[in-house]
Amino acid sequence: MGSKAHAQAAFFTLSDTDSVRISLLTCDAGQEIYSLFGHTAIRYENLTRGEDWVFNYGLFDFGAPNFVLRFCLGQTDYTLGVCPTDRFLREYTYLERGVHQQVLGLNQEEKLRLIAQLDDNYRPENRVYRYNFFTNNCSTRPRDQVERAVHGVLYYGQDFTVLTDQTYRDMLHCYTEGHPWARFGMDLCLGSKADRRITHEQTLFVPFVLEEYFADALLLNGKKTALDKTLRTDQLPRKLVTDTSVLVPSSHKEPAGCITPFQAALLLLIVVLALTLWEVKHGRALWGIDLLLFLAAGLAGCILAFLVLFSEHPAVSPNYLLWVFHPLHLLCLPCLLRKVMKHKASIYLVINSAFVLNFLLGWLWMPQHFPLAVLPLALCLLARTLSNLVLSLEDAPLDKRSASSTSKERSKKE
Repeated sequence: MGSKAHAQAAFFTLSDTDSVRISLLTCDAGQEIYSLFGHTAIRYENLTRGEDWVFNYGLFDFGAPNFVLRFCLGQTDYTLGVCPTDRFLREYTYLERGVHQQVLGLNQEEKLRLIAQLDDNYRPENRVYRYNFFTNNCSTRPRDQVERAVHGVLYYGQDFTVLTDQTYRDMLHCYTEGHPWARFGMDLCLGSKADRRITHEQTLFVPFVLEEYFADALLLNGKKTALDKTLRTDQLPRKLVTDTSVLVPSSHKEPAGCITPFQAALLLLIVVLALTLWEVKHGRALWGIDLLLFLAAGLAGCILAFLVLFSEHPAVSPNYLLWVFHPLHLLCLPCLLRKVMKHKASIYLVINSAFVLNFLLGWLWMPQHFPLAVLPLALCLLARTLSNLVLSLEDAPLDKRSASSTSKERSKKE
């Protein structure tokens, strides 16, 4: 804490005679799910005083009370931290994640303004902020500080209000290549809003995209509203990035191969179909399969329903996967199992199969992208409905025969 306090005090006494350099640091992706999209930080160097600090908006505490619950609710708080640059670089060297530096071509006034903003952000009452993965994260915060500090307009080469061909889900898929289970989990939780086209500005939530845009950005003199598509010669543009370098070499690692969610779901479907055929052939109800399948589907439905109803995340509602995975599976599970064990038709299974069929028929036209692994899982639930109906129909004649034979025996005795 002493070093951080010293850094903060130094910023208050920053003078026009100090030689200051400000840089954007972009860190490579890691293997953990929270690091798949890289990281962004701001480096401050005072060459006159020999100071070198990194402002990091990406600090969070897994051990904070109710962290998982607050994360699901979209109420996670992140913190701005300040640490010496050499310590920051040692950490990423240890993690084998590359760090790239872009030196910003700010004038002295803009540097002073940016440092004042960062200093104000680092005050105890301001350093904690409400994190949002898409709109308020470690990438958008440094971008906002730079845009506020420059005199005139930070021009990225195009109108940032124009929609791209990308969606939030497309962006996530781009940076989760090789991590199929992380992608599958995100696809389950994200609703149809994640499949709407986003603007160029909205793509900057990804650190690597911010790095690309900064590389070509220009600083234009003029009013903040002058985001023109064509440049005027009287604006004397400056390059935002004047120099680039690699502080920690990239160490790209191919993720370890593993069974994909679709392969796992397809294998499950094969096992369920094989057991269901055996069940129908031998007339025995394998109710344990229904217990496991509908229990898992119900638990998944509870998570999805919780996100839709209570989460502040902007892209989780509505979620059409609730047609297949919903909490009613849990509520109706005891009644369902009693029917299955007695070889009686379950009305719940029939109604649920209608929902699943509607979901499958609407797969292509629903305004939401669904992971392919959902298809075998939905077919598993349908297969169990068909098994229940077949067994209940096969047992119906047997019940009638037993009843008629009993009545004949009684008549003979009389």
